[in-house]
Amino acid sequence: MADAPLKRTPLYAAHQMLGGKLVPFAGWEMPVNYPAGLLAEHEAVRTRVGLFDVSHMGQFEFRGPEAVEAVDRLVTNDIRKLEVNRAAYAGLLNERGTFIDDVFVYKLAPDHLLMVVNASNVEKDFDWVVAHSPNGLAQNRSDAWALIAVQGPRAVNLVEQLAGAELAPLHKNSIVPGKVAGIDALIARSGYTGEDGFELFVAPEHAVQVWNALLEKGKPLGVMACGLGARDSLRTEVKNALYGNDIDDAHTPLEAGMNWVVKLEKPDFIGKRALEEQKASGITRKLVGFETEKLIPRHGYPILKDGQRVGEVTSGTQSPTLKKPIGMGYVPLALAVEGAAFDVEIRGKPVPARVVKTPFYKRPA
Repeated sequence: MADAPLKRTPLYAAHQMLGGKLVPFAGWEMPVNYPAGLLAEHEAVRTRVGLFDVSHMGQFEFRGPEAVEAVDRLVTNDIRKLEVNRAAYAGLLNERGTFIDDVFVYKLAPDHLLMVVNASNVEKDFDWVVAHSPNGLAQNRSDAWALIAVQGPRAVNLVEQLAGAELAPLHKNSIVPGKVAGIDALIARSGYTGEDGFELFVAPEHAVQVWNALLEKGKPLGVMACGLGARDSLRTEVKNALYGNDIDDAHTPLEAGMNWVVKLEKPDFIGKRALEEQKASGITRKLVGFETEKLIPRHGYPILKDGQRVGEVTSGTQSPTLKKPIGMGYVPLALAVEGAAFDVEIRGKPVPARVVKTPFYKRPA
């Protein structure tokens, strides 16, 4: 049976025009980098402003008087307390308390919620959501949106110019309706890079117009189109978890150090009982950040203590900002303390590593 053809976002032709290197990712043909390269794109986001096409992400909408209660039961964070035009990051868990996905929930109106899910999980997530929600409440609206992320210290300046509105006072994890380059949009102050910025939801047929306007207006600001490579190095520097690497159906939010998105005081949510039991008994492993000496840790590399395998690397890269190799991985609780030492097996050899405080990089105040 032939593999399904790769899907393309509304910005596919724009990536080709810019010379983007297109690769398969989660069933999509996506730019991994452009001619300037990953390092230049990474630096643009850390120091100026970068654009990402994240239209491959999935969007589910929930409408009606039962919307808030239904979504609240689906996710770990407290959606009941979410104000209109605000967002919450949360875990979407199974009954075992492990991850089906990590999601963002935006409250667009008292009875209207938007859930953004990872591209690789859209079908699986929607099947789960439908099976655990009132009939007809959830709609898969992934084809109704194109999504552009504008990230970096000059992102506010750039988006304000095209929105014709003051956005600096907008709180982090807020979302407001507006216009960008004359196009109706939802403007969310959120992102995945550790920098300030926005994610712009627009109709697919207008995505190219908005993308090109951002590139043109952003020229004096040093704007740069960025691909999946820079997105990965940026999120790793701030220890943002990636589903399929750092979080999955074998790990819980408590093990991932994401207690802050778990509200056990809520009356109920799927996976709550399992997390309560794990909290009572205590976790035995934890996701940590670490640095290695010279060589770069990669996903799947063994973590060793006294020659014995005790875990594996979930994410790793050469940090462009810090100029050193960094990584993440699950280790036994005894090793999950700052300064703890272990080895990472790289190219068949043990390479010394030590646990460090995370995030590795923090945006200047």
